[in-house]
Amino acid sequence: MRVLLVEDEPGLVEFLTLELELQGVAVDVAPDGESGLALAREHPYDLLLVDIMLPGMNGIELCQAVRTFSNVPLIMLTARGSVADRVDGLNAGADDYLVKPFAIEELWARMRALRRRHEASSTTFRFGEATVQMDLHRVVYRGQDVDLTAREYDLLVYLLRHVNQTCSRNELLERVWGFHTPGDTNVVDVYIGYLRQKLDPERKYIKTVRGQGYRLEVHDESP
Repeated sequence: MRVLLVEDEPGLVEFLTLELELQGVAVDVAPDGESGLALAREHPYDLLLVDIMLPGMNGIELCQAVRTFSNVPLIMLTARGSVADRVDGLNAGADDYLVKPFAIEELWARMRALRRRHEASSTTFRFGEATVQMDLHRVVYRGQDVDLTAREYDLLVYLLRHVNQTCSRNELLERVWGFHTPGDTNVVDVYIGYLRQKLDPERKYIKTVRGQGYRLEVHDESP
C-alpha cells in the first residue's frame, strides 16, 4: 500500500510514518494542501490521510479538489470532532473521519477496512507502471497522464476486462471495432503496437500469443 499523508505537525508525521512503515506501507508526506494536491495528481496512491487544519489550502478544500479527478480512499485526521465538522468532511468527499488523539491500531484497522471496500468496487486497474481509472477515463504511465485515442482506450479496456485471457484478433475486431465478420486483422496489430509504445515499451504485459491473438498478462500486481 502506498499512502499520502498530508499533515503539518512534525511529531505526528514522524510517529505515523514510522508506525505505517512497520506495517509495510510506503508513506509520502506533504506539509500543506497545495503540495498534497500536487502529489495526489502525480501519483496513483492507494489511500490519502488528510488533516483539516492545514496552512494555505485546508483539508476540506484539498478533499474537494482531489474528488474532481480521483476516487482514491481518503480519511480525515483532525482535532475537530463535532458533528458539524464530521459532516463537512464527509460532504467534501472524505470516506472516513478520525478525531485526534487516536490509537494507531484504530487508524490501521480503518485503513484496511476502507481499502477492502474500495477494492471491491474499484474501477482502477494497474499493470506495471500504468494505471487506468475507468470511471475518470484517465490513463497514467510513470506518473504522467497519457493521451489515448478513443479506439486505443477501448482496446485497452477490453484487454483489462479480460486480463490473463487470450483474445483473438477477430474477437477484438468484433468487440472493439464492431466488425461482425472477419476483416483486416492488421488493424489490431497496429493498435496493439500503439498501446505498447505508450504503456508497455518493454512488452512485459501485452503479450503476443502466436497464432491466436493477444493477452494482457498481469500477475502479483497487488501491493
